[in-house]
Amino acid sequence: MTAPKEDAKWPRAAHWLKPFADEANIDVAVYGVCASQTSISPTGAHTTPDAIRGALLRYSTYSWAHDIDLAELVARDFGNVFHPDSPQGEEETKHLAKQAANASQLAIALGGDNSVTFASMAGGHELTKSGLITFDAHHDLRDGVSNGSPVRRLVEAGLPGNKIVQIGINDFSNSPQYAKLAKELGILVITRDQLRRQTPEETWQQAIDFLGNVEAIHVDFDVDVCDRSVVPACPAAAPGGISADELRQYAFLAGNTAKVSSIDITEIDATADSPDQRTIRLAALLILEASTGVALRK
Repeated sequence: MTAPKEDAKWPRAAHWLKPFADEANIDVAVYGVCASQTSISPTGAHTTPDAIRGALLRYSTYSWAHDIDLAELVARDFGNVFHPDSPQGEEETKHLAKQAANASQLAIALGGDNSVTFASMAGGHELTKSGLITFDAHHDLRDGVSNGSPVRRLVEAGLPGNKIVQIGINDFSNSPQYAKLAKELGILVITRDQLRRQTPEETWQQAIDFLGNVEAIHVDFDVDVCDRSVVPACPAAAPGGISADELRQYAFLAGNTAKVSSIDITEIDATADSPDQRTIRLAALLILEASTGVALRK
């Protein structure tokens, strides 16, 4: 799709996100993790980080609801890890995740498939003292190394199972064996069915209360938690997932929570998106919603 015409009175979010130049006191740090090779199903998710950056051209930096211009925040782009699927590539991702987290209030990893959750959290957190919140239709507790295994791998690396909350787990999207493992690990599961009866604010507070006194929190936004109609570029999304608006609300709540020091946005195959780019445009909005939350932190 062609880019919109430039207007000096309508600054674009893509221009707000400037390249990192060895600075301090950054509010929001963004980096890409071009993972796709270990995905359970074939995907072009390695193309997604740059596609999301391009989608920021469609948006301004102004939040009408909160009367905030994100141009007042310092946002920096730390670049991409182009080959993250090998052990060496995962170490590169961990290094970049740590650099971005140490330099900013909120580090945002752009996947790539959901395998990037492992390195983006492990690199920026002391796992034994941290918590994880996932927005996902799936448990991601599979054996092996893939986009279906990052939560299991984080547990094996030291993340306590009772410091994990999984929001949006969907019916007919998981096996009884992995559901049993989630229960055994002490994971708090908030199902899609439960979400129909409570507000995003209530759900978010339930998650934060469950995590208790952790030092820091990583939030995984696996976009296939959404209804398939709004995220056609998510191969495993099912009809009946949450709405795009709900996911935007959760991104704001994550950004607004001081203990949330990092998030990731994953499981989008930019090469499979609809012609109107609705999935990658939603991902770009998640960056802006989370950044608005950062701007409003007390």
